[in-house]
Amino acid sequence: MSEPSTPLPAGLFITFEGIDGAGKSTHIAGLAEAFRLQGRSVTLTREPGGTPLAEKLRALVLGEAMDPLTESLLVFAARRDHLLNVIEPALARGDAVLCDRFTDATFAYQGGGRGFDLATLSVLERWVQTTPAVRAPAIRQPDLTLWFDLPAEIAAARLADARAPDRFEAQPVAFFRRVAAGYAARAEAAPQRFARINADQPRERVWQDIVDTFARRGWWPGTPVAPGGSH
Repeated sequence: MSEPSTPLPAGLFITFEGIDGAGKSTHIAGLAEAFRLQGRSVTLTREPGGTPLAEKLRALVLGEAMDPLTESLLVFAARRDHLLNVIEPALARGDAVLCDRFTDATFAYQGGGRGFDLATLSVLERWVQTTPAVRAPAIRQPDLTLWFDLPAEIAAARLADARAPDRFEAQPVAFFRRVAAGYAARAEAAPQRFARINADQPRERVWQDIVDTFARRGWWPGTPVAPGGSH
Protein backbone atom coordinates (compact mmCIF):
# COMPACT_ATOMS: atom_id res chain seq x y z
CA MET A 1 0.00 0.00 0.00
CA SER A 2 1.40 3.36 -1.07
CA GLU A 3 1.99 6.22 1.32
CA PRO A 4 0.78 9.79 0.70
CA SER A 5 3.49 12.20 -0.43
CA THR A 6 2.76 14.49 2.51
CA PRO A 7 1.20 13.65 5.87
CA LEU A 8 -2.58 13.78 5.90
CA PRO A 9 -3.76 16.69 8.04
CA ALA A 10 -5.23 15.76 11.39
CA GLY A 11 -8.93 16.41 11.58
CA LEU A 12 -9.60 16.47 7.84
CA PHE A 13 -13.14 17.60 6.87
CA ILE A 14 -14.24 16.51 3.39
CA THR A 15 -17.70 17.08 1.93
CA PHE A 16 -19.40 15.52 -1.07
CA GLU A 17 -21.82 17.71 -3.01
CA GLY A 18 -23.97 17.45 -6.11
CA ILE A 19 -27.53 17.22 -7.32
CA ASP A 20 -29.58 14.09 -6.64
CA GLY A 21 -28.48 11.30 -8.96
CA ALA A 22 -24.87 12.47 -9.26
CA GLY A 23 -23.49 9.27 -7.70
CA LYS A 24 -21.89 10.61 -4.52
CA SER A 25 -22.80 7.76 -2.17
CA THR A 26 -20.79 5.04 -3.91
CA HIS A 27 -17.63 7.14 -3.83
CA ILE A 28 -18.03 8.29 -0.24
CA ALA A 29 -17.96 4.62 0.77
CA GLY A 30 -14.93 3.99 -1.43
CA LEU A 31 -12.97 6.89 0.03
CA ALA A 32 -13.86 5.84 3.58
CA GLU A 33 -12.49 2.37 2.82
CA ALA A 34 -9.27 3.84 1.42
CA PHE A 35 -8.71 5.91 4.56
CA ARG A 36 -9.43 2.95 6.83
CA LEU A 37 -6.99 0.74 4.91
CA GLN A 38 -4.36 3.32 5.76
CA GLY A 39 -5.28 3.01 9.44
CA ARG A 40 -7.01 6.37 9.58
CA SER A 41 -10.08 6.76 11.79
CA VAL A 42 -13.08 7.83 9.71
CA THR A 43 -16.36 9.47 10.66
CA LEU A 44 -18.88 8.91 7.87
CA THR A 45 -21.94 11.13 8.15
CA ARG A 46 -24.55 13.10 6.20
CA GLU A 47 -26.70 16.20 6.08
CA PRO A 48 -29.38 16.87 6.94
CA GLY A 49 -28.82 14.26 9.62
CA GLY A 50 -25.95 12.70 11.49
CA THR A 51 -27.47 12.90 14.99
CA PRO A 52 -30.78 11.61 16.40
CA LEU A 53 -32.21 15.12 16.46
CA ALA A 54 -30.90 16.05 13.03
CA GLU A 55 -32.30 12.83 11.53
CA LYS A 56 -35.75 13.79 12.85
CA LEU A 57 -35.40 17.20 11.24
CA ARG A 58 -34.24 15.52 8.01
CA ALA A 59 -37.44 13.49 7.90
CA LEU A 60 -39.47 16.70 8.20
CA VAL A 61 -37.49 18.50 5.50
CA LEU A 62 -37.73 15.60 3.04
CA GLY A 63 -41.32 14.68 3.76
CA GLU A 64 -43.37 17.69 4.79
CA ALA A 65 -44.50 20.67 2.73
CA MET A 66 -43.14 23.99 4.01
CA ASP A 67 -42.02 27.38 2.80
CA PRO A 68 -38.35 28.03 1.93
CA LEU A 69 -37.59 29.95 5.13
CA THR A 70 -38.94 27.16 7.35
CA GLU A 71 -37.00 24.65 5.26
CA SER A 72 -33.78 26.63 5.60
CA LEU A 73 -34.19 27.10 9.36
CA LEU A 74 -34.73 23.36 9.88
CA VAL A 75 -31.68 22.51 7.77
CA PHE A 76 -29.48 24.91 9.71
CA ALA A 77 -30.88 23.71 13.05
CA ALA A 78 -29.94 20.16 12.08
CA ARG A 79 -26.50 21.39 11.01
CA ARG A 80 -25.85 23.10 14.33
CA ASP A 81 -26.63 19.93 16.28
CA HIS A 82 -24.54 17.89 13.83
CA LEU A 83 -21.56 20.22 14.11
CA LEU A 84 -21.52 20.36 17.89
CA ASN A 85 -22.16 16.66 18.53
CA VAL A 86 -20.47 14.84 15.63
CA ILE A 87 -18.28 16.91 13.31
CA GLU A 88 -16.32 19.03 15.79
CA PRO A 89 -15.63 16.15 18.23
CA ALA A 90 -14.48 13.94 15.35
CA LEU A 91 -12.15 16.62 13.99
CA ALA A 92 -10.76 17.16 17.50
CA ARG A 93 -9.95 13.42 17.65
CA GLY A 94 -8.08 13.70 14.36
CA ASP A 95 -10.64 11.77 12.29
CA ALA A 96 -11.18 12.13 8.59
CA VAL A 97 -14.78 13.36 8.49
CA LEU A 98 -16.54 12.45 5.24
CA CYS A 99 -19.90 14.19 5.01
CA ASP A 100 -22.57 13.67 2.35
CA ARG A 101 -23.57 17.32 1.81
CA PHE A 102 -23.04 20.37 3.99
CA THR A 103 -23.80 24.10 3.67
CA ASP A 104 -23.08 24.28 -0.06
CA ALA A 105 -26.16 22.10 -0.52
CA THR A 106 -28.29 24.64 1.35
CA PHE A 107 -27.15 27.44 -0.94
CA ALA A 108 -27.74 25.21 -3.97
CA TYR A 109 -31.12 23.72 -3.00
CA GLN A 110 -32.77 26.37 -0.86
CA GLY A 111 -30.94 29.30 -2.49
CA GLY A 112 -30.71 28.16 -6.10
CA GLY A 113 -33.54 25.65 -6.33
CA ARG A 114 -36.09 27.40 -4.13
CA GLY A 115 -34.90 30.93 -4.90
CA PHE A 116 -34.51 31.81 -1.23
CA ASP A 117 -32.54 34.91 -0.25
CA LEU A 118 -28.79 34.21 -0.31
CA ALA A 119 -27.99 37.01 2.13
CA THR A 120 -30.24 35.41 4.75
CA LEU A 121 -28.55 32.05 4.15
CA SER A 122 -25.16 33.73 4.63
CA VAL A 123 -26.27 35.11 8.01
CA LEU A 124 -27.49 31.68 9.09
CA GLU A 125 -24.23 30.13 7.86
CA ARG A 126 -22.20 32.51 10.02
CA TRP A 127 -24.40 31.99 13.11
CA VAL A 128 -24.51 28.21 12.87
CA GLN A 129 -20.93 27.49 11.79
CA THR A 130 -19.28 29.68 14.42
CA THR A 131 -18.32 27.17 17.10
CA PRO A 132 -15.97 27.15 20.10
CA ALA A 133 -13.52 25.07 18.04
CA VAL A 134 -13.14 27.81 15.39
CA ARG A 135 -11.68 31.19 16.22
CA ALA A 136 -13.71 34.22 15.14
CA PRO A 137 -14.12 35.63 12.56
CA ALA A 138 -13.63 32.27 10.83
CA ILE A 139 -16.45 29.76 10.54
CA ARG A 140 -16.28 25.99 10.12
CA GLN A 141 -15.93 25.09 6.47
CA PRO A 142 -14.73 21.88 4.80
CA ASP A 143 -11.06 21.47 3.98
CA LEU A 144 -12.09 20.04 0.62
CA THR A 145 -15.41 19.81 -1.20
CA LEU A 146 -15.81 17.27 -3.98
CA TRP A 147 -18.51 18.64 -6.29
CA PHE A 148 -20.05 15.92 -8.45
CA ASP A 149 -21.18 17.99 -11.43
CA LEU A 150 -23.85 16.34 -13.58
CA PRO A 151 -26.31 17.78 -16.14
CA ALA A 152 -29.79 17.98 -14.67
CA GLU A 153 -31.31 15.94 -17.49
CA ILE A 154 -28.98 13.01 -16.85
CA ALA A 155 -29.61 13.20 -13.11
CA ALA A 156 -33.36 13.10 -13.76
CA ALA A 157 -32.99 10.00 -15.93
CA ARG A 158 -31.01 8.25 -13.20
CA LEU A 159 -33.58 9.18 -10.56
CA ALA A 160 -36.42 7.82 -12.70
CA ASP A 161 -35.07 4.31 -12.06
CA ALA A 162 -34.47 4.86 -8.33
CA ARG A 163 -36.62 4.36 -5.27
CA ALA A 164 -39.78 6.37 -4.60
CA PRO A 165 -38.60 10.00 -4.73
CA ASP A 166 -38.57 12.30 -1.72
CA ARG A 167 -39.80 15.90 -1.85
CA PHE A 168 -36.60 17.08 -3.55
CA GLU A 169 -36.01 14.17 -5.92
CA ALA A 170 -39.57 14.64 -7.25
CA GLN A 171 -38.83 18.19 -8.43
CA PRO A 172 -38.83 18.98 -12.19
CA VAL A 173 -35.66 19.25 -14.26
CA ALA A 174 -35.82 23.05 -14.15
CA PHE A 175 -35.41 22.90 -10.35
CA PHE A 176 -32.23 20.83 -10.69
CA ARG A 177 -30.86 23.22 -13.30
CA ARG A 178 -31.18 25.99 -10.71
CA VAL A 179 -29.57 23.75 -8.07
CA ALA A 180 -26.65 23.02 -10.41
CA ALA A 181 -26.23 26.76 -11.01
CA GLY A 182 -26.23 27.29 -7.25
CA TYR A 183 -23.39 24.80 -6.86
CA ALA A 184 -21.45 26.45 -9.68
CA ALA A 185 -21.76 29.82 -7.94
CA ARG A 186 -20.46 28.40 -4.65
CA ALA A 187 -17.55 26.74 -6.44
CA GLU A 188 -16.66 29.99 -8.20
CA ALA A 189 -16.68 31.81 -4.86
CA ALA A 190 -14.37 29.27 -3.17
CA PRO A 191 -12.16 27.72 -5.88
CA GLN A 192 -9.42 26.78 -3.40
CA ARG A 193 -11.88 24.55 -1.52
CA PHE A 194 -13.86 23.04 -4.38
CA ALA A 195 -12.74 20.25 -6.69
CA ARG A 196 -15.11 19.69 -9.61
CA ILE A 197 -15.65 16.02 -10.45
CA ASN A 198 -17.24 15.26 -13.82
CA ALA A 199 -20.00 12.84 -12.78
CA ASP A 200 -21.12 12.23 -16.39
CA GLN A 201 -18.63 9.44 -17.07
CA PRO A 202 -18.14 5.78 -16.07
CA ARG A 203 -17.85 5.10 -12.34
CA GLU A 204 -14.21 4.00 -12.64
CA ARG A 205 -13.30 7.28 -14.32
CA VAL A 206 -15.09 9.28 -11.64
CA TRP A 207 -13.16 7.37 -8.99
CA GLN A 208 -9.87 8.06 -10.74
CA ASP A 209 -10.68 11.77 -10.79
CA ILE A 210 -11.19 11.61 -7.01
CA VAL A 211 -7.84 9.83 -6.59
CA ASP A 212 -6.15 12.45 -8.77
CA THR A 213 -7.70 15.27 -6.74
CA PHE A 214 -6.25 13.90 -3.52
CA ALA A 215 -2.92 13.07 -5.13
CA ARG A 216 -2.50 16.67 -6.29
CA ARG A 217 -2.79 17.74 -2.65
CA GLY A 218 -0.47 14.98 -1.45
CA TRP A 219 -3.40 13.54 0.49
CA TRP A 220 -4.10 10.25 -1.26
CA PRO A 221 -4.46 7.78 1.63
CA GLY A 222 -4.04 4.36 0.08
CA THR A 223 -4.41 1.94 -2.80
CA PRO A 224 -6.76 3.35 -5.45
CA VAL A 225 -9.28 0.49 -5.63
CA ALA A 226 -12.46 1.55 -7.42
CA PRO A 227 -15.59 1.15 -5.30
CA GLY A 228 -18.40 -1.18 -6.31
CA GLY A 229 -22.12 -0.59 -6.28
CA SER A 230 -24.26 1.63 -8.45
CA HIS A 231 -24.77 5.34 -8.95
